Amino acid sequence: MKRTITLTIAFITLVLMNACYYDSEEALYPQNSLCDTTNVSYSTTVFPILSAQCVGCHSGFVANGNVQLDSYEHIVSAVSNGSLLGAIRHESGWSPMPQNTGQLDDCTIRKLEIWVANGTPNN
Repeated sequence: MKRTITLTIAFITLVLMNACYYDSEEALYPQNSLCDTTNVSYSTTVFPILSAQCVGCHSGFVANGNVQLDSYEHIVSAVSNGSLLGAIRHESGWSPMPQNTGQLDDCTIRKLEIWVANGTPNN
């Protein structure tokens, strides 16, 4: 009888220990942590990012902050004076962009940085 009780307690303990399994959401559903920066280009990477995140406010004759990002020439101008990277990195001295939202993710910023480091090619 004692043996049956001991085995029953051991079995229940094992079942309860397995029932206490916990994983974080990040462990169960990992985001793709790879940032593909091998083929960064103006036409397929930079302009789509800026169109989605910036052009809504920074285009036309009444562009916010007098910064236009709706053409290659305007974007290169913003790169040349430091405002593009300064704003998206939320650096001191620049208005953090995009405004009223969180900072762009690290991969997106990295892609823009690589394009700038490569000399802002119009490709």
